[in-house]
Amino acid sequence: MSLFDPAVFGALNLSNRVVMAPLTRTRADDAGVPTDTMVEYYRQRAGQGLIISEGVWPAAEGKSYPGQPGIVTPAQIEGWRRVADAVHAAGGTIVMQLMHGGRVSHPLISGEDRIVGPSALAAPGQTRTPEGKADLPVAHALTLDEIPVVIEQFVQAARNAIAAGFDGVEVHGANGYLVHEFLSPVSNVRDDSYGGSPENRARFAVEVTRAVAAAVGAERTGIRLSPQHNIQGVLEEDDADARATYTAVANGLAALGLAFVDVLNADPRADLVQAIRAASKAPLIVNSGFATPTTREEAVELVDEGWADAVAAGRPVIANPDLVERWRTRAELNEPRPELFYGSTAEGYTDYPSLEDSRSEA
Repeated sequence: MSLFDPAVFGALNLSNRVVMAPLTRTRADDAGVPTDTMVEYYRQRAGQGLIISEGVWPAAEGKSYPGQPGIVTPAQIEGWRRVADAVHAAGGTIVMQLMHGGRVSHPLISGEDRIVGPSALAAPGQTRTPEGKADLPVAHALTLDEIPVVIEQFVQAARNAIAAGFDGVEVHGANGYLVHEFLSPVSNVRDDSYGGSPENRARFAVEVTRAVAAAVGAERTGIRLSPQHNIQGVLEEDDADARATYTAVANGLAALGLAFVDVLNADPRADLVQAIRAASKAPLIVNSGFATPTTREEAVELVDEGWADAVAAGRPVIANPDLVERWRTRAELNEPRPELFYGSTAEGYTDYPSLEDSRSEA
């Protein structure tokens, strides 16, 4: 098994084991509809074995950022169909990441009266709204009657993604957003069946993923986790508690036969990451490059040595739409321009040259 070999993850056929990590880029229009520029952006990157889309909101309450796309309205579904069609025409495979931002939002962003979370707590810090920076507000704690409604929002979003032509979906259970907020004893201080013990805190992640898998097929469903990433106030600083929590998640998912589990962690070889892999019984995608970008050497070693079934990369794919070919041939890489990661224009988005462009210019 090597990084450049094809793979089959459930119903997903990968031409190689380099995965485009989910990347917030804020290029949707004001109605959350994918734009022409987004279609081109994803089409350019179809050479990766699998594309995982940016986080897409399954309900307006779950919208975290201006310019973030949704998968709720007919116009949004049609916009994403154009993306899926373009990727498929270029020979690629693409899944949609379903991201409910939970308490990482603001009414001025979502247009809703409230933001929601497992507990009535605010995420630390501020967010950028259309009217300027603002403190993140205290979340409304979801009631036991409201939790099934939110789960159904994920389910309908998954159905919409498949209707738009996507090959599958990924539940976003990482990086401090709603599903992850339920996992942490710091952001989840409930005392009912969704809080307290590691098993109870794992319940929401398992129930969302199980319901999505039942709706669109486990062979088309994955989940992203970021154990002990400690971001946006979702802290998991107790090693034993984190191990128990993520073991409960993985055990709850094991019987489903998921297409993949996607784990963001600085050390993919760590016992916790490998324990999730073993317990979940699903192909493992790893992503180590949050603090520093993933390198070719690291990606090759992780797959060659059997630590992962595929490796996700973020910044290298942003700057190099044909990253797989560049890694395969050891070609020089374009440097990313972080100041343009977020925005509304094509600059720093679809204007990175491919190898072919560079050669023709030479």
